[in-house]
Amino acid sequence: MTQPRPIPEGMRSLTPHLVCDGAAAAIEFYKAAFGAVELARLPGPDGRLMHALLRIGDSPLMLVDAYPEAGALGPKALKGSPVTLHLYVPDVDATMAQAQRAGAIVKMAAQDMFWGDRYGQLEDPFGHHWSVATHVQDLTPEQVQANLAKPPPEPC
Repeated sequence: MTQPRPIPEGMRSLTPHLVCDGAAAAIEFYKAAFGAVELARLPGPDGRLMHALLRIGDSPLMLVDAYPEAGALGPKALKGSPVTLHLYVPDVDATMAQAQRAGAIVKMAAQDMFWGDRYGQLEDPFGHHWSVATHVQDLTPEQVQANLAKPPPEPC
């Protein structure tokens, strides 16, 4: 078995990730307005999109429905733009440690996630939110969905 690339094929080191109130409608708008191509869509159990991936030109764009119960609010709710900057790196743990030393606050420690990335979250000293990840496992959409259905591991 070959080792997956730390940055998946077709992705870039930095990818915008937008929170949208009505992500499915936003996808259709981006297709009509900018010629976006839909590459992936992961609906959650309640039908809201937990993840969608588009490509506009040669650039990927991630988006998700608003999840107010998890603090994911769209621009209308915040009266501003709730942008998360998603950064793929070869070593998420080293990058998060380096960012923390530079003054970032770790909001979620890096951990292996159901979609095949090792992933964590930071807030920089200026209030910008970053998600940082290293791709560690190539999974099919069916495997991701099956992993999502598994109960979370028990704390130690």
